Amino acid sequence: MFTLTGLIFFSDSKKSDEVKSKKRKGAKNSETAAKVALMKLKMHACGDKSLPQTERIYFQVFLPKGNKEKSKPMFFCSKWSIGKVVDFAASLASLKNDNNKSTSQKLRLCHTASGEALPFEHTLETWLSDKDYPLYNGGNIILEYLDNDVLFIEDTESYFR
Repeated sequence: MFTLTGLIFFSDSKKSDEVKSKKRKGAKNSETAAKVALMKLKMHACGDKSLPQTERIYFQVFLPKGNKEKSKPMFFCSKWSIGKVVDFAASLASLKNDNNKSTSQKLRLCHTASGEALPFEHTLETWLSDKDYPLYNGGNIILEYLDNDVLFIEDTESYFR
């Protein structure tokens, strides 16, 4: 220990090791991180308040590029079709939704890992139990306008920057 103008400095290496060990090393594992993310989402998510808690699935929904809001926390019913989820998310985010018209672009729900546009007729439950690319309660999902012949988003990472 030495002093310099009234300040005390410790040169003992035990002290610096102690400080290092107290620093946060991040979540212990991804499961804990997912639980924390889900708790944060639940506090701010919007959705149909009449849905039973047991049927709610929470997502951070990344909105179409060019939208003033980047993302919005939302919850949906696990039994809903992807088409209904898209319609509901569009209304919550005040997005133009012409999916019922034969336009050149449709609003699609896309998986963040694969970039795949999820088929409208599938249910959220189907994707929560998917073996290759499951969706996670509390995870991310992308809502984007795609041309009718486009089945996936090339650069999903660009939504998170």
